[in-house]
Amino acid sequence: MDWLSQLNDALQYVEEHLDGEIDPEHTAKLACCSAFHFQRMFSYMAGVPLSEYIRRRRMTKAAFDLQNTGDKVIDIALKYGYDSPTAFNRAFQSIHGVSPSAARQEGVRLKAYQPISFKIIIRGEAEMNYRMEHHDAFRIVGPRMRCPWSPEKQEGFSLIPKFWAEHYPKGTIPALCQIMNKQPMGVLGVCAGDWQTAGSFDYYIAVSSDQPVPEGMEEYEIPACTWAIFECKGAMPHAIQAMQQRILTEWLPGSGYQYADAPDIEQYTDGDQNSEDYVCYIWLPVKK
Repeated sequence: MDWLSQLNDALQYVEEHLDGEIDPEHTAKLACCSAFHFQRMFSYMAGVPLSEYIRRRRMTKAAFDLQNTGDKVIDIALKYGYDSPTAFNRAFQSIHGVSPSAARQEGVRLKAYQPISFKIIIRGEAEMNYRMEHHDAFRIVGPRMRCPWSPEKQEGFSLIPKFWAEHYPKGTIPALCQIMNKQPMGVLGVCAGDWQTAGSFDYYIAVSSDQPVPEGMEEYEIPACTWAIFECKGAMPHAIQAMQQRILTEWLPGSGYQYADAPDIEQYTDGDQNSEDYVCYIWLPVKK
C-alpha cells in the first residue's frame, strides 16, 4: 500500500504543477523509482502515456480558464507551458475539437479529463507463476544501442523492436549463442543505465558469458540484485507485453516490493516465438 501511496504522491505533484514545469526526475523520485520505470508503469496502469495524461489535464484546465476568465489566449497558453500560440492551438483542438477562441462561445461542447489516482483492484483472473532469486553480479556481452528517452516521446517503445529487427538478418543471435556459457542461459534483452539523469539508456541484446567480446559488441556487468522472475507463455510480442502489464498493475502494487536500482531483463529461450506454447521470462529487479 505504501507503493500505491508513493505513486499517488507523484500524481499529486503533477497535478499541482500543471501550470508550471513538471520535473520528470522529481516525479519519479516521489514514486521511488527511475523516470523510465515510472513512465512505463504509468502507461500500463493508466492506459495512456504520462505525457498524454499531462496534456489532457492541461487542456482541461485551459478550457476552464477560457470559459471562466478574461485572460488572453496567449497568456493561458504560456500558463500551461506553450510558448507558441500555434502549438497551443494544435494541442487544444486535438483534445476538444475546437479552437481556444471558439471555446469561449456559449454552448460549445468541450471535454474534461479528471485527475487519476491509483488503487488496488483484486482481480485474480489468472495465475502468475514467479520465483524470487538473488543473483550475484554477472557479465553480459552483446550489441548495444544508446536509446534516447523523454517523457513526451518515450522513444524506447519503438526503437527497441527496430533494434532487434536489425540484428536478426545479421546473424547476431547465433553468434551470441556460440559464446553463451554462463547463467542465466538464453538470449537477453537488457535495459540499463542512468536514464533518470542522462535522458537516455543503454539497451543490449546479449548473453551471459566470460568469453572475449566479439567485434562490434560490448560487455556490461549486471549488479547483484534480488529478482522477481516471471514465467511468460504465449506468442511474442503480445504475450510478454501483456505479462509486463500484469506484473506492474496486479503483482507489484500488493507485493511489498518496489523497483530496485538494476536493469530490466527479458530472458528468451529456444523455441518458436510465434507459438502459443513458447515460454520466456521477465526479470524484475526488486527491493523491500
